[in-house]
Amino acid sequence: MRFAISYSPHYHGVDPEILVRYARDAEECGFEAIYLPEHIVLYPGATIGQTPIPPALAIPDPLDTLAFVAAATSRILLGTGVLLLPYHHPVVLAKRLATIDVLSRGRMRLLTVGLGTLPGEAHATGVDFASRGRRADEAIDVLRLLWGGGEEGVSFHGEFFDFDDLTCYPKPHGGTHLPIHIGGSSRPAARRAGRRGDGWFAGGMLPPEERRAHLELARASAVAAGRDPAALEVTRWASIDVSPERVEALAAEGVTRVVVGATGEDAVERYAQMTSFAERFGLG
Repeated sequence: MRFAISYSPHYHGVDPEILVRYARDAEECGFEAIYLPEHIVLYPGATIGQTPIPPALAIPDPLDTLAFVAAATSRILLGTGVLLLPYHHPVVLAKRLATIDVLSRGRMRLLTVGLGTLPGEAHATGVDFASRGRRADEAIDVLRLLWGGGEEGVSFHGEFFDFDDLTCYPKPHGGTHLPIHIGGSSRPAARRAGRRGDGWFAGGMLPPEERRAHLELARASAVAAGRDPAALEVTRWASIDVSPERVEALAAEGVTRVVVGATGEDAVERYAQMTSFAERFGLG
C-alpha cells in the first residue's frame, strides 16, 4: 500500500508559506505524493451532492500550485484530485503537464482527471455539460498521442479536436507517457478507468456492494479493451486517523493507494497528525 496526502484550500487557504510547510512536512514524513483539487469557477448555489460550495472559496489552479510545490520539495510526487479534464484543451494541457514533469524531474506522475459535476462551470468554459464524457475520452487520447509523437508530427480527427502533423515538446521526463488516472464515483467513471486509465481514484460515499461492482466493472472494461486489469492502480480516500485494520481491509478489496488529509488547526497540529500517521504505517 502507498500513502499520499491532499492539500485542501478549504482547510488551509492559499498562503504560500502554509502550502510549502505542508508539502515539506509531508515529504519529510514519507508520504508518496501530494494532491490538489480543481474548480475553475464557482457561483452562488453551486453544490457537490447536497453540500454547498462557498462561492468565495479560493481554490488555486492545481498545476500552477504543483509547480510551486515541486520547486520547494525534492521527492514527493505531484497529483491532482481531480483535474476537470473537459474544461482544458488537451493540446495546451499536454505542454503544461510535460513541462511540470520535466522541471520536477519526473514527479508529475499522479494526474487524476474527472468530468466535473457543476453545470455552471461547464457553461462558463464553453463546454456542453452533456457531452463532457466524450470530450474527456478524446482529450485522453490526444494527450497520449502528442506525448508519444515524434518529429514527423501526429494528427487527430475527432468529434471535439482536430489537427494535422503537430509536434509537442518537451516530452515527459525520460521520454515516457504520463500516467492518467480516472477519478469518479459512478459506473461510467469505472468503465472509463478500465478502458483508458492507468488507475482509478474511486470517490464518493458509496455502499460496499456498489464499490465492489465498480471495481469489477473497471477490471472487466480493461479486459474488453485488451488491457491488463491487474495493472490498474486503485486509489481511495481515508481519514488521517485511519487504522491499520481498515487499511488492510482496503488492500483486500484491491486498493493500492490511500489518500488522507491533515486537518489540524495550525502547522504544528498538522505535522503531529502526519508524524503519527507515518509512525503508524512505517513511512519514511
